[in-house]
Amino acid sequence: MIVKMKFLNITGPKSDIDRVMNVYLSKYEIQLENALTELKTMDNLLPFVEVNPYKEPLAKVRQFLGGLDSANVEPVFPSGKDEILDLVRDVNHDFMELLEKEELLKKKKEEQEGRLAVIQPFSSLDMDLHEVLHYQYMKCRFGRISTVYYHRLERSLIDDIKAVFLEGTRDENYVYGVYFVASAEAGKVDTAMKSLHFERITVTEDFGGTPLGACQKLQKEIEETKEEITKLQQKRKGLLEKNEARLLGAQQMLDKLSRNFDVRRYAARTEEEKEDYYILCGWMPEEDARAFMEEAKNDDKVYVVVEDDREQFFGEPPTKLKNPKIFRPFEMFVEMYGLPKAGEMDPTIFVGLTYTFIFGAMFGDVGQGLFLFVGGGLLYLLKKIRLAGIISLAGVFSAFFGFMYGSVFGFEDIIEARWLRPIDQMIELPFLGRLNTVFVVSVAFGMFIIIVAMILHIINAARAHDVGDTLFDANGIAGLVFYGAVVAVIVLFMTGHALPGGLVLAVMFGVPLILIALKEPLTRKIEKSTKKMEESKAMFVTQAFFELFETLLSYFSNTISFIRVGAFAVSHTAMMEVVLMLAGAESGHTNWVVIVLGNLFVCAMEGLVVGIQVLRLEYYEMFSRFYHGGGREFHPYMEADGKH
Repeated sequence: MIVKMKFLNITGPKSDIDRVMNVYLSKYEIQLENALTELKTMDNLLPFVEVNPYKEPLAKVRQFLGGLDSANVEPVFPSGKDEILDLVRDVNHDFMELLEKEELLKKKKEEQEGRLAVIQPFSSLDMDLHEVLHYQYMKCRFGRISTVYYHRLERSLIDDIKAVFLEGTRDENYVYGVYFVASAEAGKVDTAMKSLHFERITVTEDFGGTPLGACQKLQKEIEETKEEITKLQQKRKGLLEKNEARLLGAQQMLDKLSRNFDVRRYAARTEEEKEDYYILCGWMPEEDARAFMEEAKNDDKVYVVVEDDREQFFGEPPTKLKNPKIFRPFEMFVEMYGLPKAGEMDPTIFVGLTYTFIFGAMFGDVGQGLFLFVGGGLLYLLKKIRLAGIISLAGVFSAFFGFMYGSVFGFEDIIEARWLRPIDQMIELPFLGRLNTVFVVSVAFGMFIIIVAMILHIINAARAHDVGDTLFDANGIAGLVFYGAVVAVIVLFMTGHALPGGLVLAVMFGVPLILIALKEPLTRKIEKSTKKMEESKAMFVTQAFFELFETLLSYFSNTISFIRVGAFAVSHTAMMEVVLMLAGAESGHTNWVVIVLGNLFVCAMEGLVVGIQVLRLEYYEMFSRFYHGGGREFHPYMEADGKH
């Protein structure tokens, strides 16, 4: 069923808006609308321009809790807003202080790693850096040269360049080393080395000692810095863990305070006689609206008005569905097609009953049905997967029809069929000859469902005060009379009873079709509309003829479409016979592995196909006849704290 909605206008002193949210509206579900755009008839409305003071503290708390596993921690709630903000401020101060120290240490580690990268390629050179950097008559140059040019360097050192090159380490691209040259020849040699693409690397005396010693010293310093960083990280984590319970409570309270404050995005304010007022408006379930008004009736700072002409001024109310728990999973199918509008019938229960019944008829097996019931039920209870709940309920009807068909995991010799065996039972019909009974029953069931859908259409149209759809639509009273007459004639013919006379048939068939064809002019006549036909009479007759032909074709195709119910019942039995044959059940040497795998395969594949086919019947053969949808979902501003 659809929950009836009320459109409320709530106003009071601007400074009281937070109290109203905390004390009243947090207890109830309300879909807030933008007051500035909804209250078009009011003048001098202004927006709120205040900045949410809780957004930044809330973001901080979420940041603090982001790296913690708080699944088993019970929140401790601060006593009020001031305590929350003090907690966040204190924790943030200590947190940022530790973080700043950590960042400084990380920067220090980067510098140490940079120095290590400079000196490490020369670690194989056995020399005292302080001494070589202070030679009086000789210069030393540290650097690297590409492996491509290194061989040219070796030849030049022998023939042209008056220098000594000591190789350090090398990698796939470069050879690292140092060359020594007399001070007098330094300029000339440096130019020659540069022409060979020798890249100098600055090594200063503050490294101290040998390159290997400098490397070891730097590695030790890096490890010490890492340990200091780890300690600071542990301190930060300890700080958060120490305050975790209070932060969890603060997060929940800040989230509520922030959302309550953000209600200003939907509110308007107005100034009257130097006083500032807020205005909130939105949709609330009728039961909640009554309870809210009763609770706030003695509050002189809250003024609530229920707008009666809400459809005219504020559009269609949002849709909230409320069905018995057993049918709630089927709301998923209704939402997929489109939620009903206010005043339209909620088809959830109808879908729940027809979907599970038809699924069971097409997938009748006691064992597989119970498997679907248990498996789907567990998933629904543990994971709240609505599709699993639908599968579970469909499994109940599968098990029921399994008893009716006498099938248990494909075996048909364990229990007796309470009704028939789908693949074997045949029936003799006049004119049609010998047919499978399940096919005949499926078509008869389809006729019954189509008649029910027409009745639902008439109810919906009457609720909407649509005279044309109620009386003259193909699914209205005229369509119901015609289709009902056709069904009655078919039943009489098939059962060997006398058919109505020609005049009766002409009235039963002809008059409803004429009314359907003349739906538009008859509706205008009844509603006393002055609107004239846009097309000519000839065009109207031609269009009416083809529309009538399409209507007759849809009656036939929709009815025949239900034959798939019987077809899948027969195919299910045939598939299980194949499984049993592959398992060697007929020879007496049953392979139970094949039986188990075959049943799982049939449950998965055929269950999926049957589920889709039943949904197709729901949407195309049933919903299309009586249901429009087009409603908008009810979105409460926030979850209610508790029900009144």
